[in-house]
Amino acid sequence: MSEQHERVAAVCPSCSPEAETVHEVLKPGGQATVRCTECSHVHKISIEREREVPLDVVVSQDGESFPATVDAPAEEQIAVGEEFIVDTEEAIMLARITSIDVGGDRRVDEALVEDAETVWTRAVDNVSVNVTVHPNDGRRDDSKSVKLQVPGDYEFTVGETEEFGDEKFTIEGIAVRQDAVGYEHDKLDFEGDVVHAKDVKRVYARDETTTAWSAW
Repeated sequence: MSEQHERVAAVCPSCSPEAETVHEVLKPGGQATVRCTECSHVHKISIEREREVPLDVVVSQDGESFPATVDAPAEEQIAVGEEFIVDTEEAIMLARITSIDVGGDRRVDEALVEDAETVWTRAVDNVSVNVTVHPNDGRRDDSKSVKLQVPGDYEFTVGETEEFGDEKFTIEGIAVRQDAVGYEHDKLDFEGDVVHAKDVKRVYARDETTTAWSAW
């Protein structure tokens, strides 16, 4: 089995003196020895390492929260709505920033990593989606609530009919979460509007099951 080397981008004095190519790090250090993967030329370069600091993170998932600590570049700017991988002993998950605590009970929408005291997040790789389903005869008083477990990148589309087990419904509107980015409105109800599950606050739908409706 061949040894796996760290790879970095660097100019090669032999084959690419003006544009960076991929290099394998043969010997790390202040002056690292690297080998160009294009022409195999071996030379030395200076590799600058970003200063990393521990970042306290709280991850929320299905109504429960747990703390974690990740190493992140100290001078990196982070903001509400951004996503990153949280690697813990329990699991590796994709988390979205919902709030940033910079101390003194002050929360901001963006900050440098080194200025953040705690970053509050929610897991978005697998999510729970709340669906309000009302009878197909238009009665709203007999609406029911359904909770679905789906991948975070699952797409819900206004106007489309979905089937989950015994549930079958047509989507009429979708409320979008406050921390979601890229949407013009906080509620979408035009046919063809698409929202990823991780961005959904609630789906509103019309029942399409063939069984008689009963409220519960």
